[in-house]
Amino acid sequence: MSQISPLPDQLLKTLRELIQQGRQRALRAVDMVQVQTCWEIGRHIVEFEQQGETRAAYGKKLLPSLADSLAREFGKGFDVTNLRHMRGFYLAFPIRDALRPELSWTHYRVLLRVENPSAREWYLREAVSQNWSSRALERQIGVLYYERLLSSKDKALVQAEAAQYTESLAETRKDFLRDPYVLDFLNLNTGRFLEGDLEQAIMDNLQNFLLELGKGFAFVARQQRVSFTEEDFYLDLVFYNYKLKCFLLVDLKLGKLTHQDMGQMDTYVRLYDEQIKGADDNPTIGLVLCSEKSEAVVRYSVLAEQQQLFAAKYLPYLPSEAELKHELERERERALQMLAQRQEAQE
Repeated sequence: MSQISPLPDQLLKTLRELIQQGRQRALRAVDMVQVQTCWEIGRHIVEFEQQGETRAAYGKKLLPSLADSLAREFGKGFDVTNLRHMRGFYLAFPIRDALRPELSWTHYRVLLRVENPSAREWYLREAVSQNWSSRALERQIGVLYYERLLSSKDKALVQAEAAQYTESLAETRKDFLRDPYVLDFLNLNTGRFLEGDLEQAIMDNLQNFLLELGKGFAFVARQQRVSFTEEDFYLDLVFYNYKLKCFLLVDLKLGKLTHQDMGQMDTYVRLYDEQIKGADDNPTIGLVLCSEKSEAVVRYSVLAEQQQLFAAKYLPYLPSEAELKHELERERERALQMLAQRQEAQE
């Protein structure tokens, strides 16, 4: 039986580099085309709206009408929420030649959450110069990096902290292929890549609920990865509370709450404190939401050594478990009705 000769090391190295470079160029090409397409869609919408009588005739019905047609043909990446983002994208960045090829559509969507133009421009420049992933950019906006840097007397300390935690949020090809905006754009959104429609709808509404409470919550990330040894965990929602100076991790289960669920959240909290939490941040807390058919269950997850701090300082700024339970039950019903209506419209 003949033996296979060992491969020449230099040839194998060269071919690996060619494949990696080709893949990287392909991903970058998708990024650039997606950004340019979203910008052009936004431009056409704005220019159409500016046509006086035409705008008055359509009024607020324009985006829903467009979304109804486009989403049916090209997928939910062109629903009314995304069209609104594309419109806002053009308004915030009206000069196409000024768009940065280093930034993806996900980067720009994150930047659109920053209302202050000066802060938005600063985050954009930093994201480019520091090669931030979209998750790293989201983290820095969520913890008010720009604002803290302006007000801090020790800017070097704030910058060192930012550098430390953005390194742990580097983007990989795996992250790119999990990006729901990329999958929507390429019409590759299958259940194999995304959460179930029910879970997605519930999380959308709960995210808005927490942000609208007026108790200091700032959105940080969705489906954020936390790594432990060779295993990755993905957090459904992450918030930063600037009044408490701590992170809140949210995990949604569409089933019965188990001891394993709470133990898993305790692990998430511990890992987040070790890998993400800044030196001047307070301990992280977790929130597990279980949306069952019969009854919703809500539990906060706090490490044993932080129980006293949670009871004394955190609770006044957090929605109670009873409030969250009521909201979760309401959002489940709302999501089920919305999905039923969508299904009827497609039939």
